[in-house]
Amino acid sequence: MRMDRRQGLLLLIVWVLWLAGCASGVPSGGPLSREGAAGAVPPEIARLNEHLGQLAERLRPGLVQVRVRRAQAPASEGAEPSPPDEPRAASGSGFLIREDGLLVTNAHVVADATRIQVRLQDGRRFEGKLIGKDSRVDLALVKIEGVHGLPVLQLGDSNRLRVGEFVLALGHPFGLEQTVSFGIVSRKGAPLRVATPGFDFIQTDASVNPGNSGGPLVNMAGEVVGVNSMAARNGSIGFAIPSNVVKSLLPQLIEKGKIEWGWLGVGIDEVSDDDLSKLGLKEARGVLIRRVMPGEPADKAGLKPNDVVLAVDGARVEGPRDLQRIIAAAPVGQVVKLTIVRQRQETDVPVTVGLYQEPTARQESPARPRPTP
Repeated sequence: MRMDRRQGLLLLIVWVLWLAGCASGVPSGGPLSREGAAGAVPPEIARLNEHLGQLAERLRPGLVQVRVRRAQAPASEGAEPSPPDEPRAASGSGFLIREDGLLVTNAHVVADATRIQVRLQDGRRFEGKLIGKDSRVDLALVKIEGVHGLPVLQLGDSNRLRVGEFVLALGHPFGLEQTVSFGIVSRKGAPLRVATPGFDFIQTDASVNPGNSGGPLVNMAGEVVGVNSMAARNGSIGFAIPSNVVKSLLPQLIEKGKIEWGWLGVGIDEVSDDDLSKLGLKEARGVLIRRVMPGEPADKAGLKPNDVVLAVDGARVEGPRDLQRIIAAAPVGQVVKLTIVRQRQETDVPVTVGLYQEPTARQESPARPRPTP
């Protein structure tokens, strides 16, 4: 009798527990999730997070979206051209540099645009007027009217930027609004565009995608150190026009609407070790002139193939990019003194800098220019 009572009590307890489980609906394994306890973030990381957040919030008001409409889409390689009456819309990025609505973007963003519309962070839209552009460096100035007191971004000193420094890339990629990506400066050197006149571009691993073109690349002080211009096809690396180049070109873009680049009219190459004995050189430096274009400034000055340029107005020339940069930045019509080696003899040749003429080049995509290796 006592054993039956114990068995009955045990069955009663099991039955009560089963009912409680059914009523609660909670699996026997315990709660579905756990609330995370507020862990301690290392002070250095916390300060960096706070700084990045404040920086992005401060910079965004100066960022704009640039929308353009073209009369006809340019045909790409292997594709049929679009019908002449088919409009094309595209968008890029830009940033304000003056409170009255002057902004910087890329030349390929506004190329052949029949209409430019600028959208501010607060949602206001304005018609934009193209003030000037240069396709060689891929830089353009646009102005919106009827505004004042707009937030602007400050241009910093890109020469002080070091490889490995943190940077932010701001823009409107894929039509998304006000995005910020974080990375480092990967490299400072030759850009992907061969036509660029010897200036070092800033390479970064901060994500730069279609639509980021024309947006600012910013250092940790909140200064614009570059203008995002192009990227690899997968967006893994981007290239930006250095802010010091932008500052040097702004006066001409505002005054003339274009950049007048210096020009010699020569085909050039590096001096290799194999050229030393043949040309009578002591070291592999300078620029070897491969050809001289008839009727151009170099031809008029008497330069010849196999001349080696060692200096321009006393400034030492290490390689082709040095000569490109010096001549491109020289005022058109200015006489420069080239120190050359010809037939093992060093001599000075005065050359009047000519005007570079933009060749009829293949038009690039407005979303992102195609990199040229």
